[in-house]
Amino acid sequence: MVNDNPFDRRRFLAGSGAAGLLALVAACSGGAGTSTGVNAGPSGSLPSTPKRGGVLRAGSSPPPTAVDPVTMYDGTAIAIAQLVADYLIWLDRDYKLVPRLAEAWSAKDGGKIWSFTLREGVVFSDGTPLDAEVVKASFDRLLDPKSKSAALSAFDTVLAQGGVRVKDPRTVVFTLERPFSDFPYLVSAGNYNALILKKDYAGDFTAKPIGTGPFVLASYDPAKGATFTRNPRYWDRGKPYLDGVEVKFYADDQADLLALQGGDVDAQLLSIPALVNPLKGVGDITVDRVEGTGFTALTLRVDQAPFDRKEVRQAVAYALDRPGVNATTYDGVGALANDHLFAALFPAAPADIPQRAKDPAKVASLLAAAGVAKLSFPLTFDPPGKDYALIIQNQLKQVGIEVTLDQRTSADFYGGDQEKDTPWLFSPATLVRWAGRAVPSQFIIPMVKSGGVWNGSKYANPVLDAAATAYDGATTDTARKAQAEIIARTLYEDVPVIISVWGGSVRAFNGGFAGIQAHPSSYVDFTSVSRI
Repeated sequence: MVNDNPFDRRRFLAGSGAAGLLALVAACSGGAGTSTGVNAGPSGSLPSTPKRGGVLRAGSSPPPTAVDPVTMYDGTAIAIAQLVADYLIWLDRDYKLVPRLAEAWSAKDGGKIWSFTLREGVVFSDGTPLDAEVVKASFDRLLDPKSKSAALSAFDTVLAQGGVRVKDPRTVVFTLERPFSDFPYLVSAGNYNALILKKDYAGDFTAKPIGTGPFVLASYDPAKGATFTRNPRYWDRGKPYLDGVEVKFYADDQADLLALQGGDVDAQLLSIPALVNPLKGVGDITVDRVEGTGFTALTLRVDQAPFDRKEVRQAVAYALDRPGVNATTYDGVGALANDHLFAALFPAAPADIPQRAKDPAKVASLLAAAGVAKLSFPLTFDPPGKDYALIIQNQLKQVGIEVTLDQRTSADFYGGDQEKDTPWLFSPATLVRWAGRAVPSQFIIPMVKSGGVWNGSKYANPVLDAAATAYDGATTDTARKAQAEIIARTLYEDVPVIISVWGGSVRAFNGGFAGIQAHPSSYVDFTSVSRI
């Protein structure tokens, strides 16, 4: 499925990740993020004595589907669920693991067996105690194919049904299919569907919104918005500082932006860089920024002409003006990418692979070597990818490559049989947005390993497969970097997917509150937000 459902169309986070997915205990962390606050001082700072009370008003578009933690994949639904329910582990803005419902975890058998110790005294908002049986039920639910959960992609080849057991009331044990040193990320917020729900959860979350999170959902209208009150049973005593949160739904991004400018809301759940960056320095609006690992993939079918020749795929990659893509699509917030799946934020990312840049002469040479006199192909995408598609079409036209645009509705693009005919996985060339993940394996396993559930390129390379498995099982930085080098260079050479820019993330808000931050996966955590 998409968006892990993997995609990060502004509303659709991909994650298993969000995607959106996932430290040997606290040691295996993601990369460092950066923050830029405009006006009102550092956006992440809190007063020395946080002020209690107040209701934070946040704007967003309405969720396109039901708010169900098991199956949700859009940004608004994820934000609503994250205010109410909690994870074993949270991901901070640097993609570091932060204990939540689990206070400790450890591995044995080379990283194949993982034990998680639950925090003592946690109860759901209805007073039901949290124990290991509840946690087991939550993951059994996600691992059941009948649930149709986006989380399944994160667990693919790593954790199967029957792999979760209860050791004692406070200890849950996961037995994996193979060693996986980053497994804590797969049960963290990095796998955004991995929220812990009551044992008897059966759907209809907005009608029975019971969780262990900082707020309680008091009302929900799919057309107007949602209201939340402080959870008096929240396990982190003294928090949240706010009395509540009000989320207002707006029909489109411009209406959401006008509400922020006019003071009808205090913050946005999901901000678009190109829209909010011009507001820097205007009034008391702050735009917080953080680096990210999300991207839009130009996926090319390697099993059929014209992309069965790697020279053709390389030619397309050398036709792109990546700084231009960043400036036009991400308003300069992103970082240049290099057609492999290791963002600079990932500690193991190779630093010595030459940055691919626009080279018309090389494009011509590669196409000639492939025996292609004139290259043309259709590019399939859904509405959120239209601007990016137009950029690709224009840039390739400049080097003589003709691209015809094949826009589908989102329902059509991601619809059909996911194993044989869905357009996003079976078209010659597609644009798919992937939300940021905390570890590269969350991209590598579903996207480019042989038989990956979201392998739209139909790419298969035993060298990459072996290196990816070795990377997952590596327990030292040296071993991990060695395998990362193999994976990155293989993808750079074979180009089954073209990744031109790693997108950053922003969040805009007005003065009056402190502690509001951007998150690389656009997640929302208002637990520590305080009035100024």
